[in-house]
Amino acid sequence: MIRILASDGIESAAAEALAAKGFEVVNEHYEAEELAAKIADFDCILVRSATKVRTAVIDAAAASGRLKLIVRGGVGVDNIDVDYAEGKGITVRNTPAASSASVAELVIGHMFCLARHIHAANVTMHEGKWEKKKYEGCDLAGKTLGLIGLGRIGRLVAEKAAALGMDIIYTDVVGALDGVPYRYGSAEEVLRAADFLTLHVPACEWPVIGAEQIALMKDGAYIVNTARGGLIDYDALFAALDSGKLAGAALDVFPEEPPADERFASRLDLSLTPHIGASTKEAQERIGGEIVSIVSEFFA
Repeated sequence: MIRILASDGIESAAAEALAAKGFEVVNEHYEAEELAAKIADFDCILVRSATKVRTAVIDAAAASGRLKLIVRGGVGVDNIDVDYAEGKGITVRNTPAASSASVAELVIGHMFCLARHIHAANVTMHEGKWEKKKYEGCDLAGKTLGLIGLGRIGRLVAEKAAALGMDIIYTDVVGALDGVPYRYGSAEEVLRAADFLTLHVPACEWPVIGAEQIALMKDGAYIVNTARGGLIDYDALFAALDSGKLAGAALDVFPEEPPADERFASRLDLSLTPHIGASTKEAQERIGGEIVSIVSEFFA
């Protein structure tokens, strides 16, 4: 029997579907050292963002020769040493389309929070305060949304923002994209134009947004990051918030999760969520369905 380790959990209907197809699904999370010891007992491992599949785990899997498939339920695969795994004969797959719409909606939700101070006003209302005059916000209509990266999620964000009456400018590593109805610009042009800047790129070895990039932005602009925590230099971000260069920021992802840096929790110019971009019932059902298809086809 094919044994599958659901290291970061799996949607119940997907687990039932896999079991109905004759797979054994073990829903258990192991930390790195224990995972390396246990991985030889499985043919497939399913992960989200919490489990890291690094060289030590891959070496342990390769030594036994049993593990054949790693599936990342989500978009990015930066928590997996993909090239190393595939070099050892282990296939790596992900579900890039399943959660894109949900992440895009969270981006728009954070933009509304920032524009209308919803996150901050909610906190102070629960504290018994009535600060009506303090929370004068701005309309999203007529503002410019700048996107760093225009992949699946970036395109959905742009579509939704355009429907709200925002002007769109984007930059992408491959340059201007055919068939895209939005204005293309260099990274510098996007930074200078954006009232709201959203990030939609994979993990990088260094921050995409640091002091130099923030200096190019409009005074009072906002940054939204639901992509990867390491994309922003947080010392530069907090300095910009303290000086008023940036009016606020929204973050769903962090350099370490949960964040140990106390600065994240101490201010109301940040709209914060705990990495919930794909945490909707619909997204989990789509991810689960895609995982079932990937696993079934692979082991057919």
